[in-house]
Amino acid sequence: MSKNYYDVLGVSKDASDDEIKSAYRKLAKKYHPDLNPGDKTAEAKFKEASEAFEVLGDATKRKNYDTYGSADGPGAGFGGAGFGGFEGFSSGFGGFEDIFSNIFGGFGGGSRNASSSVRGADIQVRIKLSFVEAAFGTEKSINITRTENCEECKGTGAKNGTEFETCKHCGGSGRVRVTQNSIFGRMVTEQTCPECKGSGKNIKTKCEKCSGKGKTKQNRTIEITIPGGIDNGQIITLKGQGEAGTGGAPNGDLQVVITVENHRTLKRQGFDVFAEIPITFTESLLGAKLEIDGIDEKLNLTIPELSQTGSVIVLRGKGTKVLNKNSYGDLYVKLVVEMPNNLNKEQKKMVEELASKISPNQYSKAKRK
Repeated sequence: MSKNYYDVLGVSKDASDDEIKSAYRKLAKKYHPDLNPGDKTAEAKFKEASEAFEVLGDATKRKNYDTYGSADGPGAGFGGAGFGGFEGFSSGFGGFEDIFSNIFGGFGGGSRNASSSVRGADIQVRIKLSFVEAAFGTEKSINITRTENCEECKGTGAKNGTEFETCKHCGGSGRVRVTQNSIFGRMVTEQTCPECKGSGKNIKTKCEKCSGKGKTKQNRTIEITIPGGIDNGQIITLKGQGEAGTGGAPNGDLQVVITVENHRTLKRQGFDVFAEIPITFTESLLGAKLEIDGIDEKLNLTIPELSQTGSVIVLRGKGTKVLNKNSYGDLYVKLVVEMPNNLNKEQKKMVEELASKISPNQYSKAKRK
């Protein structure tokens, strides 16, 4: 029994024209040979779907098929119109040419809306900052080499920016239509004009400075403001400071990737910084006033008496600047009590005397029964 074209497209017998068209689009896009190279099964399904659409997509052929079982009308025998090529085929849907052009945008040729305008490429550079520079901000100069539009021809490639003419191959549109015949019929695709590369213009006299390329390589020094609070691995983006665009498209961006050097004594977490400060056991017992290193200054630290190892003292506002805000993180100082390496007899006797005068109840964890 011959195949049922409605079943092939997966639609009901009373399907609307739009439903038939939509069903065929999905199958054509799924099984088209250009998207499934070498797949014989896909090729067969594409051929089958195209055959069904050729009949159901034409009002007269569909009526004959529904009435007589053949797109050719009475006496032709059930089975429809054979797959004898699609040249000249047309229906209320616009034909296979428009179907393929709309679905695929022209195999190998880009979409109908493609243009010769291409945004410039981004440039990425890395700079190293000291801990202090990252904490509070700084100014840096960056040397880069980038492609820029030629100043002489304004990026056109033509002498004085005027020595060009309309492309005769595409009539100035920058696009050309290409017709290809295959076992699946005639397909019309739209492609970038090979003569003018999509610009719609051909150069009559080349610009001497850029040899007709429209672009030149330039070494540039870019001044950049590094905001305080920036951290390792973050990126600063300078809009439009990358490679030049083509066909009036915008330039790319310059991306500055930050690397921050370690501090000698401080560790950073977000906008807060952390330090470990060793103190003597007598300083922990009696308290003390010490001078410690901050990020870029000396700071006074008051050690309360009876401070324990692991106690943390917070110095407010002594961290890094908060990125893009007028505020600062904090400095957290962790105390580490250090015992003396040795004691002489006199010192040991003094400690023993002290120990005898301290009650076990004065300890919170090391109580002895």
